[in-house]
Amino acid sequence: MTLVKFNHKPNNTLMPGFNDVFESIFNDTFFNDRMVTRVPAVNISESENNYHVELAAPGLKKEDFKLNLERNNLVVSVETAAQHQDNQKYYSKREYSYSSFVRSFTLPESADESQIDASYTDGILRIDIAKREEAKAVNRQIEIR
Repeated sequence: MTLVKFNHKPNNTLMPGFNDVFESIFNDTFFNDRMVTRVPAVNISESENNYHVELAAPGLKKEDFKLNLERNNLVVSVETAAQHQDNQKYYSKREYSYSSFVRSFTLPESADESQIDASYTDGILRIDIAKREEAKAVNRQIEIR
């Protein structure tokens, strides 16, 4: 039995094999790892008294993070560089691990910028932003007449 590769994409070129060569080069993991920007996933939620931001960034230390408040923008940034010094080995290939990212979040007007708390545990950076008193939901029982 012979297996035939089926191409789902329409072929609009005059030389069909020509694009396959470039696709195999640029789909290589060497290029993908360096060409794709990696930013951590974020969950944003809201409770009665706070806004919550959870940023998944495993493998980092809390000292790696920088949180800045610029006007009403909360900026989370990380810049790490890992270098391994080993003078007794002669490498034919040596790669350094270097990663950085910046995420910024526009705070709503109802956020209290003076009450922002952050913690980093189990690879997740948790940021709690308090709501202003006038923005908190008012719950009361309404009497029916």
